[in-house]
Amino acid sequence: MREKSENLIGILLMLGAMAAFAIEDTFIKILSEGMGTGQILVIIGVGGFAIFGVIAWQKGDRLFTKDLLLPAVLLRNFGEILGTSGYVLAVVLTPLSSASAILQATPLAVALGAALFLGHTVGWRRWLAIIVGFSGVMIVIRPGLDGFQPASLFAVQGVIGLSIRDLATRAMPSRVTSMVLSAYGFGVVVPAGLFMMLFEGPAVFPDTVQSYYIAAALIVGPVGYYMIVAAMRVGEVAVVTPFRYVRLVFAMLLGVIVFNEVLDFWTLVGASIIIGSGLFTIYREQQARKQA
Repeated sequence: MREKSENLIGILLMLGAMAAFAIEDTFIKILSEGMGTGQILVIIGVGGFAIFGVIAWQKGDRLFTKDLLLPAVLLRNFGEILGTSGYVLAVVLTPLSSASAILQATPLAVALGAALFLGHTVGWRRWLAIIVGFSGVMIVIRPGLDGFQPASLFAVQGVIGLSIRDLATRAMPSRVTSMVLSAYGFGVVVPAGLFMMLFEGPAVFPDTVQSYYIAAALIVGPVGYYMIVAAMRVGEVAVVTPFRYVRLVFAMLLGVIVFNEVLDFWTLVGASIIIGSGLFTIYREQQARKQA
């Protein structure tokens, strides 16, 4: 009975985390209507680094050590820059629903990278699921067709970068804590944002409404992070992980309600294929662990 209640709490925490991330994306897209993408990245990077840096400091963790130069840390930070900048650009330049749909392919890309670079064993069923999942991405993007938006490739960049980040995290020494990694992840986005600002013109001083959106984004992001960490600790991974895909549902709802987006048929088909493939990959991975 206790196990069931813990799993229920874990599921609720995961749902809350996914809602928080979708809301954060919504605030970013709203801010982009009067502010450059580079400036948004700088603000979020500075704010997130400050929040997680303070938390790490309170826990007794040191931020600036030689660990910052470890190959795994450098690779993770590179993936963070590539992934975050790509996904934020996709959120800003394309419908929130399609950007979020493509992002759902990240677990498939991680499974592919683990097989190719970390020596993980992947059976033919999971290989097939990965291929089918990426075909879903192609359906959402629709290259060469009338519905193709070149900016949607930024979401693919986001998937590649975030997959690199997640794979590098697996190779991280245990002494480098999650709070320190999170602070690094936000901090390295700042130079990327400053570089983008060189091509965007002068920065805009946030007005009162924009300041509220910035503050809200800086609150819901870390809250979502805490909830996802708590969810994975409280509930069983196999039970809780599939609910990551609910983020797409929240993103679609917010896209329709806030931005008047129209959910076209092929985006829904592609998103369904991506999610179905991801869920099957999770299931097969859990089966493989049980048999090991």
